Amino acid sequence: MTSVAASADAMTLGWLRVAPPASKRALVAAALGWLFDGFDIMVYSMVLTAVIAEFGMSKALGGALGSLTLAASALGGVVFGTLADRRGRRTGIITSVLMYSLFTAACGLAQSVWQLAIFRFLLGLGMGGAWTAGAALVSESWPDRHRGKAIGLMQSAWAIGYGAAALLSAIVLPRFGWRAMFLIGGLPALCALWIHRSVDEPEIWKASRRSRTASASLGAIFKSPYRRITISMVSLSLCTLYAYWAFNFWVPAYLTLPAAQHGAAFSTNTVAMLLVAMNVGGWFGYVTFGYVSDRFGRRPSFTTYLLTAACLVLLYGATQSRVLLLALGPFVGFFGTGYMSGFGAVIAELYPTSVRAAATGFTFNIGRVASALAPLLIGSLAQTRGFGVAFATASAALVLGALTWVYIPETRGQALT
Repeated sequence: MTSVAASADAMTLGWLRVAPPASKRALVAAALGWLFDGFDIMVYSMVLTAVIAEFGMSKALGGALGSLTLAASALGGVVFGTLADRRGRRTGIITSVLMYSLFTAACGLAQSVWQLAIFRFLLGLGMGGAWTAGAALVSESWPDRHRGKAIGLMQSAWAIGYGAAALLSAIVLPRFGWRAMFLIGGLPALCALWIHRSVDEPEIWKASRRSRTASASLGAIFKSPYRRITISMVSLSLCTLYAYWAFNFWVPAYLTLPAAQHGAAFSTNTVAMLLVAMNVGGWFGYVTFGYVSDRFGRRPSFTTYLLTAACLVLLYGATQSRVLLLALGPFVGFFGTGYMSGFGAVIAELYPTSVRAAATGFTFNIGRVASALAPLLIGSLAQTRGFGVAFATASAALVLGALTWVYIPETRGQALT
């Protein structure tokens, strides 16, 4: 009976209800950091058309500014990962949230393209640290058998932030303009105060500090026995983050732009509806992936989601039918973003505590280097060949990402070291 009850708890929210308060607070802190990160980054996609008009930019330049943010986040992931290993997971989250929030607000005050570029770069540095420190915090605060589910719940906060930005844009953008959207993006800085007061460092990190093993350098992940794992995880990150941003960064513009510019020419309210539908599916994908990967394993879950997403992205870019896009959207969100929940647990299980956050920051965020090319490349392809061809590159990247799992070991249920 006990095993049956434990199995039932694992498949529902029983595992969450009986968790210690410290674990719940850690999950809430990481989820808030990631939720507001998703909100802030989506704001730029939602106001991109208005920003292009205000500053007289081309779509390629608008995409380049998005690429700049993602490139900066790759650097930020490594910097904040190292900070989180040395000074604590909580310190990493607080610093990153403050940084990306304040510079999102600063974007609303930009008077030139150069000012906007500087603020987007600094925002990106902070953005790279929110997931890095948050994933390490949650991974170390939850038991092995529930790690995937906890990370999945944390990851699902991104869809909530993304969808909230889409909804708010329908209200704020027509009435107050694009600058107000950025200024609202500065409010998440307030949650840093709660994190500082209420969240504790994980015991495994404290023990690592006491034993002085936390002084290990990032270079350890490039040596045996981690070298092959690092190369494989970087490859997976490069493929999946390119695919994610190639598709998601330009979807709002694809739905908004006129047919003469290869867009679907939908109204602001219709675009908001389509994006919310997609992000509802994304939320379920994030949460479900945690259950699926804890039950069936990291490798089969990742490959199934990636290959299914590759097919759905192709279909989404090949139609401009409102009904079909509304029907496809939740499934694209489910499979096309759900696999992101797996990174935090997998990386945590592959590396020791002494370099866990730094390894997380490097292997995941280095993929943003490739993803940084996505907004620019998709913008250029969309302008000359249309969004169908442009989004096809995302599908190809997802297939390549699935193939990297040949070299990544299965880690489901593995205890942290």
